[in-house]
Amino acid sequence: MPKKILHGVVVNDKENKTIKVMIERKYQHPLFKKVVKSKKKYSAHDEDNKFKVGDKVSIIESRPYSKNKKFEVLKEKQ
Repeated sequence: MPKKILHGVVVNDKENKTIKVMIERKYQHPLFKKVVKSKKKYSAHDEDNKFKVGDKVSIIESRPYSKNKKFEVLKEKQ
């Protein structure tokens, strides 16, 4: 099974070697047929602490680093 790759924006970089990434997705509601936006924050591993708030990044599913941290930064989007 392929690993998930998600694209989002860094919203928090205060923890050591960890960033929080906001992922926004759009989908159509099954009954009302309205386009709905949903947002979710993921904790991702940033080994070098090089990403700052506002950076666009791609994260990929990886081994669990902690209870909540199951993604790592793949690359910075341009």
